[in-house]
This record gives sequence, structure tokens and C-alpha cells, in this order.
Amino acid sequence: MKVYGPGDATAEVPTGTTAQDALKALGAIRGMVVAARVDGAMVDLDRVLEDGESVEPINADSDDGRFIIRHSTAHVMAQAVTDLWPGTNFGIGPPVENGFYYDFDPEVPFTEDDLKKIEGRMVQIVREDQPFVRVEVSTDEALAAFEGNPYKVEIITDGEAAADDPTAPAGDSGITIYRNDKPDGGHWQDLCRGPHVPTTKWIPAFTLQRVAGAYWRGSEKNKMLQRVYGTAWESKKALKAFLHQQEEARKRDHRKVGRDLDLFSFPEELGQGLAVWHPNGAIVRQEMEDYIRAEVRRRGYQPVYTPHIGKSTLWETSGHLDFYADGMYPPMEMDPSGDGAGTNYYPKPMNCPFHVLVYRSQQRSYRDLPLRLAELGTVYRYEKSGTVHGLMRARGFTQDDSHIFCTAEQVVAEARGCMEFALDVLRAFGFDTPSRIALSTRPAKAETVGTDEGWAHAEKALEQALEEIGLDYVVDEGEGAFYGPKIDVQVTDAIGRAWQLSTIQIDFNLPERFDLGYTTDTGESERPFMVHRALYGSLDRFFGVLTEHYNGAFPTWLAPTQAVVIPISDAHLHYAAEVEAYLNGTGRRATVDTSDETMGAKIRKHQANKVPYMLIVGEQEAADRTVAIRPRYGDQRKGVPLDDFAEELSLEVAEKRVGPQPE
Repeated sequence: MKVYGPGDATAEVPTGTTAQDALKALGAIRGMVVAARVDGAMVDLDRVLEDGESVEPINADSDDGRFIIRHSTAHVMAQAVTDLWPGTNFGIGPPVENGFYYDFDPEVPFTEDDLKKIEGRMVQIVREDQPFVRVEVSTDEALAAFEGNPYKVEIITDGEAAADDPTAPAGDSGITIYRNDKPDGGHWQDLCRGPHVPTTKWIPAFTLQRVAGAYWRGSEKNKMLQRVYGTAWESKKALKAFLHQQEEARKRDHRKVGRDLDLFSFPEELGQGLAVWHPNGAIVRQEMEDYIRAEVRRRGYQPVYTPHIGKSTLWETSGHLDFYADGMYPPMEMDPSGDGAGTNYYPKPMNCPFHVLVYRSQQRSYRDLPLRLAELGTVYRYEKSGTVHGLMRARGFTQDDSHIFCTAEQVVAEARGCMEFALDVLRAFGFDTPSRIALSTRPAKAETVGTDEGWAHAEKALEQALEEIGLDYVVDEGEGAFYGPKIDVQVTDAIGRAWQLSTIQIDFNLPERFDLGYTTDTGESERPFMVHRALYGSLDRFFGVLTEHYNGAFPTWLAPTQAVVIPISDAHLHYAAEVEAYLNGTGRRATVDTSDETMGAKIRKHQANKVPYMLIVGEQEAADRTVAIRPRYGDQRKGVPLDDFAEELSLEVAEKRVGPQPE
């Protein structure tokens, strides 16, 4: 039979040839190949091919390859747990970003010492070279195989739950199980779609990381299980690099840096996911707000302000109470009349419907379009307690939200303007080049709103905007929102982590629900296109990313204190105060250290506080009206005229320099 490989490669192979042997015949194996893609679907290497099928390798160091390695390692971990503690029931064990986990129901909760035992048994299983064997079974056979495990029985019998579960069984016919055959003749098995590596020995490098609690299927109504997390990689070198990155990430954790630099806090009295911004953090945030406000004005946006709450009728019209109710705070009942019920008000989870109301407040003509509305709007979302993570995932946060209402002919220009704006914003904060730009297209038609023509026009407009700017991008097929396609912009931080920040979306849902229109030049009524864009995304999350990216050493234009003046002795306090006043008078942020600490202690303190400039002043500096500069980066300088330093500092701030400071 004939099989097809990457590019134009073809090969004649015997009937019954596996994917692995076909790849060898096609000369398509380079490096470590852990699975194959047959006609676009990921399969095991021992999958037997049919005549005319195309096959491509999945390398270990690809995203899909790591996914498969991690999924296989998760199975090995679950086998190790049940080997060490026979009878332990287990739930699901999917691969996740950078790792994997499994949920267990042990008699006694796991400890850190238990993780070492589990990892030791995993090493033995890998050395035993146990094959991963795919078996198709009937529902009755599956129920018999997992009799006594309520979690597996639920997955088998709950077809709807299984359909949404990436670790649930599925096959061309019946349910699939993956079995690990042990050297002693026994086996371990789990429900799984696969694929997996051929044998446990193909798992190159892994480690277990931590144990946590997790409700079964994420519902607080269900039993709390023990979730064991681990990570697996295509080589020991890759694992070592990841663990180093993780250690750096712990040092840079914005919650730790926020405490150390007195930027913000999360008081228990406020509740989870709600921050208060201290003066140092508020200064950085204010600079971010001032920057984006100035930019939106320069680019033709009009500012709006909207309330923090809205009546239930607003959220019913927008559809949020139908499809987003779980993410909203409970309503507040207001204005009851006699024995009758009052009106329900909800804290807003999004700003979009409010901006729609601004558009709808008057009759619109094609001459009014495009209409660009912008707001730094604070929203409130009831994230589950287990998902809240500092500023990165909060329950109250501010978005740099803008909504653009335009004609079909204007969509390309508006999308391009949003994309160029996004690139400018990211550059201003030190992210010169996006690491990934993705165009997400329409999901299954049954799950979306809008017409075929509208979707095609919107997708083409976003694609054209990207191509006009000359940007490389990938297409994430079917990953758009139900209400329209989108562009997501990702950056990489100083330690190599990817962050998705800016988003540009087209919305067919709200214009339809709110019956928006405008009068064309021929007097007819047309539905406007609505473009969402958030370039910070969440201002709070963007602040958290910046904090970790710079490890708190913000560029001078953002730094809470840009220069601290350190007098050599109390006799020089008067000149130090003069320097402080002069710099503050030029619009800079300077302060004097009047503490009675030693000079060395003061320098160490301000180094730890990551102040861009320390200015040492003594008798000579006071006499000559100069400063001795000790910069955060670069060489020290003495005898610099105060006027010259002030001019240098102002220029650095005006240019928003983000790298090491110049000499």
C-alpha cells in the first residue's frame, strides 16, 4: 500500500505497517519521535496504517510530544501510587502546561516524604520498560475492570462528563483503556484516549513537585481528593532548565516582590482576590494609567465612565446571566416596594454592555463611525478560591477596555490600528517582539452566533490586518469565542515564560442582542461591527507580569522612587533637601534618606529597594552644586552638575528607556 509523509514524501509499504515503520520508510524520523499524526490525528506509534493515509512524526521536543510524555508519566505516577498503597482509588490524570497531575483518594493524606517514595517507584517502573497497550472494551467490560472505583465508574456511565474530559475513554469503537504490562505478569490500567509513548522506558526525565487538595471534578459539593503534581520533559537538560526557571519564578513571584517593595497587599478583611494598592504600587499603576490614557486620546478614542453595577435586565439582554452566571457575584436586591420583590443589581464582570449603551444612547450615522470608546473599567468576577492567584487571577481588577463600533469596510483599518497600538504598548514596557501572535477562528457553527458571511468577513479582516503590518502569526483553528474571531498576542518574559496579554476580538453577539444599528449613506439601517480590544488585558495582571519580568527593578520611568538622595552626614541634610526639591520640581520622584543608619546600610537598603539612582552628597557636592551618582546599573560618577543629572533623568524618563541605564 502507499502512505504519504511530510512534504511530498511517499512510500510503498506492506499491508499492516505501523506508523513507526512507515515513518522509517519515509525517512521522516529525526531525533526522538514519541508518537505520530495520521491524517491529522495523534496516534500511538504502533497504530496500523491504512492504504493512502498520511503520517507525520511527533517529536519529543514539540508541544504535542511533551503533552504525550507528560500524559504517559502521569500514568506511571498513578501506577506507582497504587503499587505502594494498594486499593487507592484514583480519578483523572491529565497533562497540563509544563507538567501533569493525578487525583487520588488515599486513606491517609500524602506527605512530602511520600512524594519521594512515589518518585522512587516511578524510576523503577521506567526501568522495567513496561509497554503501553491500547485496548478497546465495551461499557460492561470497562465497568468490570474498574469495579470498586467510584470515580472511574462515574466517568464510564456519565457520557456527557466523559465527552468534556480529555482523559476520558474514547475510541473508534467502544471505550479505550491503556494498560501497562508488568514484568511479573500483572498489569496496571486506566481509561484513556491516548496516545502514549511505546513503553515506560521512553520517558526521559521527570520529577514530582507538590501535593494539594482538589475537589472531584472541581465541584465543592464533591469529595476533596489529593492532587499530586509533577513535570516531565524530553531530556534531563530540558528538565534542569525548567526547574531553574521555576526557582527564578519563585524568587520573582509578584506577591513576594509586592511585599518586599511595599507595592500592594491582600488583607484578609477584604476577601480573597481583592488587592489594596500601597503608595509605591499606586505610583507605578498611575504611570501605566497615564500612559494608556494619553495614547488613546492621541489615537482618536473617546473616554467614557460607567458604573460598577447594573440591573439584572442589562445582564439578561447581554446574555451574561445565561452563559456567564457562574463567574458573576450574587445579586443585590434593591428598592423593594411593600411586600413585592425589589430589583436585582449585579457587580459587572465586563464593561462591554455599558459601552454598548453609550453607543445606543443616540441615533448613529455612518458619519459617526468609527466610534472608539475607551475606559479603565474595574470589573468583578467570582473566581473559585483555588484559582485565585495574586494579581494574576483576581476577583476585582481593572481592564483597559475599548470598544470600537464601525462599518464592515472599516474593520480592517480598525483591527490594524488596534494591532499597531498593541505592539507600541508592549514595546513601551520592554517587550520588543511578541513571541506568538495567534488568529483564532470560528468554533463549530452550532456553538456560535453571527452569520457565515459575518464570520468570514471578520476572520479575513483580522488576517489582512496582520499581513498588512507584516507580522508572522499562527492560526488556531476553531479557538475563537462563540461571539467572534480574535487575535491574541503573547510575549516572553526575562526568564523565558510565555504570557498572553493583548487581545483584539470581533463581537457579533452584543450588537445583535442590543439591536444596534447605524444609518448608511443611502438611508438604510445596518448593524455595526463591534471590535473589543484590551492591550494590557487586565491592568492588574499586566502589573504582576511586569513585576516578575523586572523582578521589581522597574524602568526609571515607572519606578516609585527614581532617585534617593543620601547625605554623608547631618551637616549635608540642607543640600540634600535642595537636591530633592529641585528634582521633584522637574517632575521627577526623589526623596532624601534622613535615617541615622550608616552609609553602607543606606546603600544596601536602597539597592534592595531597586531604586534606579542613589545620589551621594557631601561637603564638596554642596559647594559645587553637584551630585555623586551611584546608578542601579553602570559605573559610578562623581562631580556631576545637578542640572546635568536632572536633564539626563528627564530625558531617560521621556524616552521610556527600559534596559540597563546608560553611563
